Amino acid sequence: MTTGYGADQIQVLEGLEHVRKRPGMYIGSTGARGLHHLVYEVVDNSVDEALAGHCTNIEVELNPDGSCRVQDDGRGIPVDTHTKTGKSALETVMTVLGAGGKFGGGGYKVSGGLHGVGVSVVNGLSEWLDVTVWRDKQVYTQRYERGVPQGELKAQPSKDTQTGTAVQFKPDDTIFTTVTEFDYITLSGRLRELAYLNAGVKITFADNRLEVIKSETPQVEVYEYKGGIREYIAYMNSDKQPLHEEIIFVQGERNNVQVEVALQWCTDAYSDNVLGFANNIRTVDGGTHLEGLKAVLTRTMNVIARKRNKIKEHEPNLSGENVREGLTAVISVKVPDPEFEGQTKTKLGNTEVRGIVDSFVGEALTEYLEFHPSIADAILDKAIQAFKAAEAARHARELVRRKSVLESSPLPGKLADCSSRDPRESEIYLVEGDSAGGSAKQGRDRRFQAILPLRGKILNIEKTDDAKIYKNNEVQSLIAALGLGVKGEEFDSNQLRYHRIVLMTDADVDGAHIRTLLLTFFYRYQRALIEQGFIYIACPPLYKVERGRNHYYCYSDREKNKVISQFPDNANYTIQRFKGLGEMMPQQLWETTMNPESRTLKQVEIQDAAEADRIFTILMGDRVQPRREFIEAYGSKLELMDLDI
Repeated sequence: MTTGYGADQIQVLEGLEHVRKRPGMYIGSTGARGLHHLVYEVVDNSVDEALAGHCTNIEVELNPDGSCRVQDDGRGIPVDTHTKTGKSALETVMTVLGAGGKFGGGGYKVSGGLHGVGVSVVNGLSEWLDVTVWRDKQVYTQRYERGVPQGELKAQPSKDTQTGTAVQFKPDDTIFTTVTEFDYITLSGRLRELAYLNAGVKITFADNRLEVIKSETPQVEVYEYKGGIREYIAYMNSDKQPLHEEIIFVQGERNNVQVEVALQWCTDAYSDNVLGFANNIRTVDGGTHLEGLKAVLTRTMNVIARKRNKIKEHEPNLSGENVREGLTAVISVKVPDPEFEGQTKTKLGNTEVRGIVDSFVGEALTEYLEFHPSIADAILDKAIQAFKAAEAARHARELVRRKSVLESSPLPGKLADCSSRDPRESEIYLVEGDSAGGSAKQGRDRRFQAILPLRGKILNIEKTDDAKIYKNNEVQSLIAALGLGVKGEEFDSNQLRYHRIVLMTDADVDGAHIRTLLLTFFYRYQRALIEQGFIYIACPPLYKVERGRNHYYCYSDREKNKVISQFPDNANYTIQRFKGLGEMMPQQLWETTMNPESRTLKQVEIQDAAEADRIFTILMGDRVQPRREFIEAYGSKLELMDLDI
């Protein structure tokens, strides 16, 4: 039997209905990430005005009613009648997908934004949106509800010559059903980043939600960095020991592509932190600008090393990884017609950019290092030291590999593997100690859940060179059990034996420390594991409250107090505090922490790689004072369970 398929089955979605029907297509998700993208989209329009030289001040406010307001002092969105739509240009921009000044009309030379989805998407996904435009000594206003204009564009005379645009919107809670509250820290990270990337732009960020911030006055921060990405480098390296005080900075334009690069090496870092941006968009998946930068760094440093007789004629060249050890770098390019690739559209694909970056940075960097020979020598000495350490690490790796080949089974003996051989459905729990490991092994579903107990605390990767890392038994077990490659090699997810790697530690200080050590290992050793979403944190309960035949598992003090408050005043309840996973019966551990039907897993994300790098350095690095200051600043504000680094 066939069902009729005719004109009646073809759905025509008017205006912004398609955006409301398939929001994930336009903003990625209807969770926290998509919610915050609404703010970024509006702010990016203001930043584009700044890039065009027409805006210097951007104000962002979070309001008690759940709305966000963004105002700039740019030219103001045009309000004259659009020839194609017959409506004002403002209403066209607010209601038509793809409408705007960024698509070849000469309005903007370069632009950022969420790959051009436009403010119309924000309008379509908001319960209401108010837009105000100041231009031509007039004030224009219009209101929209769920993307639909509520009346015509209104105009009235303005007393001054102010220009600009203000957009205030409240996200629609029928679209964003899981989270509707903006997170100050998430937004401040991106706004600070934008201020670093656009020197001279002043961004004021205010949180007026007094109940949320538990304050009698709004929280206000101002981000304005005349030094641009040089100040960004200084911020990221503030808790490190620089190899050279002056930050190397290269800036210029070639073939209409603007290039900015800032570089600084540090003595107390074993890995590199290279951030790439294209039109203000963080290119987490890399791209041609980063390829060009890495290639030119390696080539330039090798040429100078041979010229300064640091590398002899018969000796091999330094590798890119040797040259970049300890480097913090930011490259920001502004491209007229950017091509973004990859699943998340965060990889720059313009082939011409690689050559532009390579030639431009090569010339400027060579000239700089020839005029600053002491800095060149310091960088080269560190790179040569890195080369020697890499050789020692290579020998240690070979020992690990040979040991794996010679043994009957390359997998560690303490691994309780799962029966499934499909990585997509398999998950591994990394647990501390044999006691917790025993409960987890008995409580798990053997078909798809594997358990790897780790004895003691693994090495602090932040303070250790590669040779020591590969000799460490716990690190060897991790590498073998997960199917990881070695550090520095291209990450291959096809070799990964489990697609969910779950950190399951005790809910105490020691457990938090072990979790941080493991996260440091993954962040420094194989960051792609976190970036591609393979790392999770288990959330075991803190308490079991029993009353009669009923019992309740509570995951925080707040939850425990809420449960108890619902009992009558004279009730005879008991509270069990779980000090460690080993205290839980296997069945309890399964019910609360391991059963996919009832557990809570937190996926570890790197929303802000620069901030993550800085925090790892503070918490796990050699310097005590920054760590003490961090704990004093945040320790009293956060419960231990809320501190997920």
